[in-house]
Amino acid sequence: MSKVILVTGGNAGLGHELVKALASKPDVHKVYLAARNEGSGREAQDTLRAEGLGNVHFIHLDVTDVATIISAKEAIEKNDGKLDILVNNAGIAEGDKDQKATTVEVDTVRRVLETNLLGLIQTTTTFVPLLRRSPQAVILNVGSDMGSNTFMSNSGKDLSHYVAYSASKAAVSSYTIALAHELKADGIKVNVITPGFTSTKMNSYAPSGKTSAQGAAILVPWAMLEKDGPSGLFIGEDGKEFAW
Repeated sequence: MSKVILVTGGNAGLGHELVKALASKPDVHKVYLAARNEGSGREAQDTLRAEGLGNVHFIHLDVTDVATIISAKEAIEKNDGKLDILVNNAGIAEGDKDQKATTVEVDTVRRVLETNLLGLIQTTTTFVPLLRRSPQAVILNVGSDMGSNTFMSNSGKDLSHYVAYSASKAAVSSYTIALAHELKADGIKVNVITPGFTSTKMNSYAPSGKTSAQGAAILVPWAMLEKDGPSGLFIGEDGKEFAW
């Protein structure tokens, strides 16, 4: 089957490498590289096309701007009539802001939630009608091990200075569970996955992490999930279930 895919936040880092990896698959007809910045989005598209990936198409989509989400949905519906795979990758960390539990500014939490949770929900609900038209639809939410309450409680690391980011990713996991249950009757597979620590612009390219290409490689099989694949799971970087 020739698949139509949408990757949010596809202009840089993990998202860009994921677009590249998915567009290289033989059964992928089109990958929409969604980005909020039109300039960087078109530049990313042109870079990948120069590498021979002519099936990459930039589409303007800012997950915090409802009008752009609706416009993107209408464009994909007009061009393709359906969507087979939605990868909710767009996200922010605000790592340069104080995120300690007792001193974090509510505005910081609000900004992170607006992108990482509310934007993800708005994008998903907008595109569900197109996903329902696919015979083998997949929604993959890019989460984080820091969104695991079990991991955060038992890791032995002091991660208390990332409360906004962690809370947003924990909420994404909760939404994924509800979404998977609701879409089960439609045969739509819904999972959340953490690629593990990956060095990207989001964390100022912190050392010792995976490259974006390595992180993207972990996501690919879960984006390209078969019709009989699992749903409603939190997947770790090893491809196995991760603790909620």
